Amino acid sequence: MRRYVILSFMVMMALSLFTGCGNNNDSSGNSAPEKATFTVGFDKEFPPMGFVAEDGSYTGFDLDLAKEVATRLGLELKLQPIDWNAKNMELDSGNIDCVWNGFTINGREREYEWTKPYMNNNQIVVVLADSNVTKLSDLAGKIVGVQDDSSALTAIDGNAEFKNSLKSLVKTPTNLNALMELESGAVDAVVMDEIVARYTIEKKGANYKVLDESIGAEEFGVGFKLGNKELRDKVEAALIEMAKDGKLAEISDSWFGKDITTIGK
Repeated sequence: MRRYVILSFMVMMALSLFTGCGNNNDSSGNSAPEKATFTVGFDKEFPPMGFVAEDGSYTGFDLDLAKEVATRLGLELKLQPIDWNAKNMELDSGNIDCVWNGFTINGREREYEWTKPYMNNNQIVVVLADSNVTKLSDLAGKIVGVQDDSSALTAIDGNAEFKNSLKSLVKTPTNLNALMELESGAVDAVVMDEIVARYTIEKKGANYKVLDESIGAEEFGVGFKLGNKELRDKVEAALIEMAKDGKLAEISDSWFGKDITTIGK
């Protein structure tokens, strides 16, 4: 009897071990390895490059590019809205992998690891449609609005004659805030990215006009923390690949009605 009990116990233990091993194998077989994340920092009030859609989702030309790049690199994309003034802190802390949102290279060449430029842009002046301002010199003694810590502000600072001619310069958190100041009459003009200005005017039918003279020309790129050349190179290679197979032109056409990209050309 004792031998029977011992034998039965041994059989039960063996079955238990076998069943346990089987469960472990099934579990490991069903769990796919987690994808590495690719976190993109962007200004959520910078249409058409990155902004909040009517349904509350994040959308934009740059974000569509980032989605395609992440897919090609096998990475899980995470879109992270940031305070534009805190972009360097976000990069340095590792909260984001890059800044990708109409990010101007010019004047910042040594501050980030940049991809090759993927599109051109200008800093232009927007006034109300009924304004008597038609050229830059007409802004002498006027109040001009501009987004703080932006390439538009850099362009103004780099044009001493223009800046010194102004009555004052009003800095706002976003371009949209600057345009609101223009509509309220608090400022006489706004200096901002041409891409954003023309998109806003076209989509919203805004009562604005753009001066023929620009403050300065520039190029957009994707900016990474200094030293992160490996990820920069992968993203750049994906963008060039997209240019060659037509995907870049397809995304550009969906937002601007034509291909305005420059990388890989």
